[in-house]
Amino acid sequence: MMKLLMVVPYTPNPVRVRPYQFLRTLLRRGHDVTLATLWTDEQEQAELAVLSTLGATVLAEPMPIYRSLANSLVALAGRLPLQAAYSWSPALMARIRATLRAEVFDAVHVEHLRGSRYAMAIRYLLEDGELRGCPALVWDSVDCISFLFEQAARTSHSLKSRIMTRLELERTRRHEARMVGLFARTLVTSRLDKAALTRLAADYGTRQDQEADDQIEVIANGVDLQHFAFRPMEDRPADRIVFTGKMSYHANVTAARYLVNEIMPMVWARRPQVQVWLVGKDPTPAVRALASAANHTGPHGEPGVVVTGAVPSMNDYIQGATVAAAPLLYGAGIQNKVLEAMSCGTPVVATRQASAALDVVSGRDLLVADDAHEFAQAVLDLLENPARRREVGAAGRTYVEQKHSWEAIADRLETIYGVANPAAVAK
Repeated sequence: MMKLLMVVPYTPNPVRVRPYQFLRTLLRRGHDVTLATLWTDEQEQAELAVLSTLGATVLAEPMPIYRSLANSLVALAGRLPLQAAYSWSPALMARIRATLRAEVFDAVHVEHLRGSRYAMAIRYLLEDGELRGCPALVWDSVDCISFLFEQAARTSHSLKSRIMTRLELERTRRHEARMVGLFARTLVTSRLDKAALTRLAADYGTRQDQEADDQIEVIANGVDLQHFAFRPMEDRPADRIVFTGKMSYHANVTAARYLVNEIMPMVWARRPQVQVWLVGKDPTPAVRALASAANHTGPHGEPGVVVTGAVPSMNDYIQGATVAAAPLLYGAGIQNKVLEAMSCGTPVVATRQASAALDVVSGRDLLVADDAHEFAQAVLDLLENPARRREVGAAGRTYVEQKHSWEAIADRLETIYGVANPAAVAK
């Protein structure tokens, strides 16, 4: 058993699946885990109470939106990326410092660019000899954010997003390059993100290529195989396409508009009864506008596009779809929407950007389409061929079972904690 401190700059929950499942799986495997985190509302407080009942020791402080905005305004005048400042709480850092001084941990695991300021502060405490013991310090970058920003600056349909990413790009590159040089291990979700961080470290001189490559570990996201359970095709409605995700996230907004405005007219020309369901919280006005009857109305007056907003359970919508679409034009890391659909046995059509982080075979595990015409044709092929749908859906489920179970991922985490701190293995 290891004693672990996890610092997560937002409340882990089923939507923030990576830290949530890391925490739950490590607790289930018998580790002693303390979670240091922030909450913004009563719902997140309730979610933290659930994690406490699972055995986590929770150190939590409030983070109202006005404080995050104030942090970002202050950061504008400096060199720190806005994301690295956004979730900074002196009160939470004081509790982390007191805990590290009072208890001996085997490893400290800090999540995301938004948590990087905490990771740096903990490293300084280690260097100053303030802490009991010498825990391994692991920074989970998750994605290479500057790699994401580079793509968004070129491709996003949102002018605001393009302006913000260009404003943040250089300071984010510099900060991520520095972070790679500071810690025992850096984690990312995909080989693409590892390559991007390795290039940054070399470009800014914080580490040599091989040194950075050795220090960065790929830990993919997993899927809750029971929650996102396989559902046979025979139990599903016909002619329903689902696209899932947080609908205020700029990459998802761009993808939703691409799906409805450029891909679906070709699908509707042959199958006018097809519906697109855009499922996820906080849809922007641009996403809500996609449900306008001006876009498409079915032969019996049914809407061609349905925008749900937040839903109680994403899996119900994925399991109730004929095809899952992932038409992302840019992105970083692993797309959970793709893994979750594959886990449910819903055949997926994805752009290369949405599937590049996965070790999949196009045409077997999912279908990859590089332009709007090819994407529409792949969707139509699945809609019009039930046997093909069953074949691709079953192969997708098998792939997820073999490559993306949380237990297998926890094995890797434990190994990394042990490599970064050999004393933890000896316990």
